[in-house]
Amino acid sequence: MKSRTIKRHFRESLKTLGRNSWMSFASVSAVTVTLLLVGVFVMIMMNLNKIATDLENDVEIKVLIELEADQKAEETLQKQIKDLSGVDSFTYSSKEEELNHLVKDFGEDLSLFKQSNPLRNVIYVKASDPQKTAEVAEKIEKFDNTHEVLYGKGKIEKLFNFLNISRNVGIGLIVALLFTAMFLISNTIRITIVARKHEIEIMKLVGATNWFVRIPFILEGMWLGLLGSIIPITVVTIAYVKLHSVLQPKLQGEMFQLLDVTPFIIEVDLLILLMGVFIGVWGSFMSVRKFLKV
Repeated sequence: MKSRTIKRHFRESLKTLGRNSWMSFASVSAVTVTLLLVGVFVMIMMNLNKIATDLENDVEIKVLIELEADQKAEETLQKQIKDLSGVDSFTYSSKEEELNHLVKDFGEDLSLFKQSNPLRNVIYVKASDPQKTAEVAEKIEKFDNTHEVLYGKGKIEKLFNFLNISRNVGIGLIVALLFTAMFLISNTIRITIVARKHEIEIMKLVGATNWFVRIPFILEGMWLGLLGSIIPITVVTIAYVKLHSVLQPKLQGEMFQLLDVTPFIIEVDLLILLMGVFIGVWGSFMSVRKFLKV
């Protein structure tokens, strides 16, 4: 296709937006509302997924070592855990260190136990896949010199099930919202094209090819998508920056955090922009197709 023809298509697509200002406004409004909903929902779901991942990664196994175990027996147990498939890392904590943690958390009253420490030496284990924590814990329980293995049995399985369901529901809602957006915007653009079907018929009658007719409408869809993404990008960016500045200081030291403003918000803005262009182009392409046979 010649550059002169391409320039003409771009020029005509922009002129058409001006000539059909009310229909263009309706299409841009539909794109704006839909992309705003998608953007907000993606922002929420991505942060919920981050929180879920943080909760999963915070799960660990606490292995209480038998009091009778000597240093050699403890080293053997640590080697067994290290060589166990599914183990990402482990940390040894003596009973003195455990008592110091308790004193730090609950006050100096517990320091009285330092002379006669009733606690046990402990090994903290993290599974390479948090979802397999229970499986790893069951294997460790079978090792010698293991007094007890704690990992929140029963509760941790419920937590993982809840997180998995939340993720699947979130993905399903995003996909459903995207398809709904494409359907609504396609119908809106279809109305603008129906109003210009005589223009398409005349172009076909004078010998215009299907692509010659189609390209200006596709470009119009692209412009509509671009214009419709401006407000959602602005609103989502300002809202997340403000929300992050308010909530993140309050979450310092907690087991979960919000996603950093950058690069997260840049990725969301880019997603909104690409979705706007894709939905506009797709809606125009599908809508104009039925009028290409005269």
